[in-house]
Amino acid sequence: MSSYKNLVTSESVAAGHPDKVADQISDAILDEYLFTDPFARAAIETLVTKDNVIIAGEVFGPNIKNSRIESIVRNTIKDIGYEHDGFHWRKVKVNILLHEQSNDIAIGLDQGAGDQGIMYGYATTETENLMPAPIFYAHSILKNIMSAVKEAKLGPDAKSQITLAYENNLPVRAESIIVSIQHPENLDQSKVKEIIYPYIVSSLPKGWICPEKNLLVNPTGRFVIGGPVSDCGLTGRKIVVDTYGGYIPHGGGAFSGKDATKVDRSAAYMARYLAKNIVFAGLAERCLVQLSYAIGISQPTSFYIDTFGTNTVDEKRIKKFIEGSIDLSTKGIIRHLSLNRPIYKRTAYYGHFGKKSESDGGFSWENMDLSAEFCRELNMEDKNRTALKF
Repeated sequence: MSSYKNLVTSESVAAGHPDKVADQISDAILDEYLFTDPFARAAIETLVTKDNVIIAGEVFGPNIKNSRIESIVRNTIKDIGYEHDGFHWRKVKVNILLHEQSNDIAIGLDQGAGDQGIMYGYATTETENLMPAPIFYAHSILKNIMSAVKEAKLGPDAKSQITLAYENNLPVRAESIIVSIQHPENLDQSKVKEIIYPYIVSSLPKGWICPEKNLLVNPTGRFVIGGPVSDCGLTGRKIVVDTYGGYIPHGGGAFSGKDATKVDRSAAYMARYLAKNIVFAGLAERCLVQLSYAIGISQPTSFYIDTFGTNTVDEKRIKKFIEGSIDLSTKGIIRHLSLNRPIYKRTAYYGHFGKKSESDGGFSWENMDLSAEFCRELNMEDKNRTALKF
C-alpha cells in the first residue's frame, strides 16, 4: 500500500523585517501603558518607512507624554539594529497621532468582548513544543542564523521559507528552503550562502536537508537595501507568521498593539493554551480549538474542539470539562492567563506560540498546568502525557 504524501510550506521573518519593526514598536508602547496602569486599553498601529515612523490608534488610561513614546520608538529601533542611512534610530522622524478610545467601544469592553471575531488555537505532537513542523523549522532556521551572523554584518532584515514533505501526516524531510537576508554590497551571494549554510543544517533533524538545487539564498542575487528603506512596514501584516504558518485556519485578527480586552489577542492565546494542554495531557495527538465572540457579549458565541480522530477521550467530555472549569469570557481569560502585564514586546518576533512560559508571566498561554487537571478529572494517568524536550 502506498503512503499518503503531501507538501506543507511556512515562512518566518526576522525582527528587522519592516512589518515586525512596526509590531515591536506597537507592543513596546502597549507595554508602557500596561506598566503604568494594568487596566489601560490600547489599540496602537505603527507605520515605518524611509526616515519616518507614524504612530496612530486609540488609548484609554494614563496620560503618557509624546516624548516618552518617541523615546520608546527610538530605543526599539536601536535594539533591532537599525543604524542605516534612510532608517536610523537617532535620525528617524516620529509622528504620534494617538487619541482616546471611542465611548462606543468602551461600552462593549465594559459589558463583555471588545469586538466580534473568530480565533483559533492548535497543538500537535509533530515537534517538541507542540507546534506544526513547517513554522517551527522556519522560525528555527532564521533565529539560528540571525543570532550567529552579526560579525558578518548580515541582516537585520531577513526571511526564511521551508517546504516539508509529509508521509502519512508526519513530516519526513525538507523539500525546499529559501533564505533571503540583507548583506553588505561587497559580499558575494556564494559567500552569504557559505556563511549561513551550517546554521540551516543544524536547525533541522539529521538527514532532513533538501537537495542543493532546492536551497535558495537571496534568489534575486542581491539584497543590500532592506528594512523600511526598501519596504513600508505596518502593524499586523504578518498574522500567519505570528501563529501557525498557515497550517490551520486563521480568524483574521492581528495581535500586536492590542491589549488583552481585544479577543483577537486574548482568545487566540486561550485557544492555544487549551489545545496545547489537551495534547500534552495525552488526550489527542492533534487539537484545533475555535472560539468566537460578539462585541459586548461576555461568553463566547461558539466553542469548538476538533482532534482529527486522534483523541483518546471523547471530545464532548473534554469540552464539558473546560466549560465547567475555565471562564472563557474576556475578563476570565485575562485573569486566568494574567494578560494585563507588560509582556508583549517579546511576542512580536518569531511567533507568539511555541515558546517557553516565563517567570514574569510572559507566554503564560504556553503553560501546561491544565494538563494535570485533565488527567485527574478525565480519569487519565499522568504517564499518558506527551513527553516534551524542554
